[in-house]
Amino acid sequence: MHEPVSVALSLVIPVYGSEKVLPELVARLHATLNEIESLRDNYEVIFVCDCSPDHSWHAIEKLASDYPWVRGISLRMNAGQHNALMAGFAQTRGKIIVTMDDDLQHSPSDIPALLDELKKGRDVVYARFKKRQHASWKIIGSRINDLVAGYLMQKPKGLYLSPFRAMKAAIRNDILRYQGPYVYVDGLILSVTRNIGTVDVNHHDRFAGDSGYSFRKSLSLWLKMATSFSIVPLRITSLAGICFSGLGFLLALLLIIQKFTLDRMPIGWSSLIVTILIVGGVQLLALGMLGEYLGRVLLTLNSRPQYVIGETVGIATSPDHDHTKSQVKAS
Repeated sequence: MHEPVSVALSLVIPVYGSEKVLPELVARLHATLNEIESLRDNYEVIFVCDCSPDHSWHAIEKLASDYPWVRGISLRMNAGQHNALMAGFAQTRGKIIVTMDDDLQHSPSDIPALLDELKKGRDVVYARFKKRQHASWKIIGSRINDLVAGYLMQKPKGLYLSPFRAMKAAIRNDILRYQGPYVYVDGLILSVTRNIGTVDVNHHDRFAGDSGYSFRKSLSLWLKMATSFSIVPLRITSLAGICFSGLGFLLALLLIIQKFTLDRMPIGWSSLIVTILIVGGVQLLALGMLGEYLGRVLLTLNSRPQYVIGETVGIATSPDHDHTKSQVKAS
């Protein structure tokens, strides 16, 4: 259960491999947020260390001792960016929640623009980047992901699903009702509201280090979106099965006609082998898709946790017992 509202703004920032970035990030957040009169000394930053391989957690502990508004959660096992966000959401106390990356590619100076758009009556506001400072394969993958999300989740046209976003506390509460282990925050947002705005901002170079988002993690996130919030993949495989079954019956009918009219079977078997390979491939694809869904159902029924908290700093709850999302109920 998230804590009662006691600050105007909560920032939730997943941390992975950003030991050298965090001091600069906190300094910029402090400078930006204190310039806003309504937020001055009325905000919190929750860093969620996602089992980072460097000394990011020690950096968070140091920053929490220097800044009373810095709070930290250390996950015992790597849970992924979206699951880490859920861990942070559960501890937020703000009327407004902002999420952003830890590498300063999302500038703290753009937060006021998100908040201004949110004041216009939006439930959620996404930052839309004018030009992304990412590798080409990530940009192409993001565009493909955008097209698929538009089809699978009826994402509004032109909406870019960025990790730099602001939302009202009510949306945070709705998101926390999700108990499954496979989290896709944008899918959860789109399942509870369509009152979404965007703000154009610049995308900056990474301050230090390398991105922790590999191709494998990007593919895993895509599978979460595709299989956790839509049954369209199952319908596509069913449609493919119907089409290939119809093609098989048609070929069988042609062979029967050929048998009675020409009284001989085809000399070559190449076409037959190709057909078998195609149909076999479709069957394996369908079985794999079914296995993906069934596996997720099994892990959900077995109460696999979204995350497991190892240590905390500045968090009211005690780290002495095993904190998992499967045990936490949102109000």
